[in-house]
Amino acid sequence: MREFFKKVVDNSEINIEFETDAPLYKKENPWLFSVFIKYANLDETEDRYEDFLDSKEALIIALEYTNKAKYIGSRIVDGWSEFYFCCSDAKELDSIVSKMLSSSNYVHESNVVRDTKWNFFETQLFPTELELHHIESAKIIFLLKEEEDDLSIEREVEHYAAFDTLTQKERFIANALKLGFAFKDDIATDEYEHGVALVKIHTPKEEVVQKVVEELFQEIKKEHGSYEGWSTTLASEEENIEL
Repeated sequence: MREFFKKVVDNSEINIEFETDAPLYKKENPWLFSVFIKYANLDETEDRYEDFLDSKEALIIALEYTNKAKYIGSRIVDGWSEFYFCCSDAKELDSIVSKMLSSSNYVHESNVVRDTKWNFFETQLFPTELELHHIESAKIIFLLKEEEDDLSIEREVEHYAAFDTLTQKERFIANALKLGFAFKDDIATDEYEHGVALVKIHTPKEEVVQKVVEELFQEIKKEHGSYEGWSTTLASEEENIEL
């Protein structure tokens, strides 16, 4: 399955797509094959953008058809669309790319490097723990929008955290209360015995949720705990929305 997120690097926003199953390919694919495609004014027409997406999927299918390469993710940086594949053997991959793109209007380059430790994927494509939480938050917000919820309305939002020890949990709760959170209940997870549900009143707007999650995440990590996500209700109903 593919997931999407945005990362800010040197004040520039980078759009990233990554394949969630990519780590499964790590053992047998020590090579990183990259394809860079330059396009101009891609957003001029919807048809042109659709053509580009079709070319992208055709390229992925063609390279994976060789049974040598697996698509692991892509980035859009400064007008370049970068596609990354792990592979057991990079032979013939470059010629496939050239045949497919030589007659197109795209400028393209390709490259292969040995990356047995998958450093590029783990540092440039795979999200951090906090970024993973933002991805999950976006899914909840999408569900709220699907229900035509008014995201500008404040409501109780539950946030969950879990810890290895009771002492860690109690210190965290004390600090969270100072940040405007209120204790709701003790909880347990599959991995942690000492969990807690906290409540704070705020809107489920993306920028607000990100700020609250980042604030709480920082406090959780001070106690070496795990942030377990959040949930809320629709503004007009009592139905709980969570992932």
